[in-house]
Amino acid sequence: MTGYAAVVLAGGAARRMGGVDKPARPVGGRPMLHRVLAAVADADQRIVVGPSVPLPDGVRTTREEPPGGGPVAAIAAGLALLDPGTTTVALLAADLPLLTAAAVTELRHALDTPAAERGRDLAAEREHDLAAEREHDRAAEREREPAADRELDRATERASALPPRGPTVALACYVDGDGRRQQLCAVWRLPALRAALDRLAATRGGTLDGAPVRGLLTGVAVREVSWSGSGPPPWFDCDTDEDVRRAEEWSR
Repeated sequence: MTGYAAVVLAGGAARRMGGVDKPARPVGGRPMLHRVLAAVADADQRIVVGPSVPLPDGVRTTREEPPGGGPVAAIAAGLALLDPGTTTVALLAADLPLLTAAAVTELRHALDTPAAERGRDLAAEREHDLAAEREHDRAAEREREPAADRELDRATERASALPPRGPTVALACYVDGDGRRQQLCAVWRLPALRAALDRLAATRGGTLDGAPVRGLLTGVAVREVSWSGSGPPPWFDCDTDEDVRRAEEWSR
């Protein structure tokens, strides 16, 4: 057991496709949902949230409450099935036909890699850098102060320190070429995701029905990952028939 699970959201209405069962649409000869599940075949648990459909062996299924209540309600329903030992969870849309195991592994690696070994870590690192700049400015100012004042400043600053490099990163998610976060192509630390669900519910009178996924990211440390591997972008989702045609071309 690795403590790693995957929750796949398959309950969208697919209005731009005329209400068809979008996750069942084939790309490269396989339903999109099955392609996503194959990308997380190494997960201890795989859970699909959506209408009951044939699934590979070992995959569990559930439904959000109320049915059609949206992706955040679906996330909560999926988490309710996770085993107690789960520590990280891949949160994925079912319409990512180009997702690969390598792409998910990259997200898991990004989540576990210390910030100092990767690129930007958004607000956490920005705050640390600003604090360092403030310290530099204060040092320069002290050089212009009388010696007695400088010693008082030193005594005051010895009682405090720069803030830590930043809070533990809560999730890693891909960003597209325009910098937009692909929130349903992500890997979360499970405690952080549960806490985010609780916070969002508290702002909505205790309900997650109709809540936006972006609301889960408020106040959490996000590690953004740009796809640098070979092949098409793994975060490409299929919302229209034209998207499916593009995915077909890429998958050949």
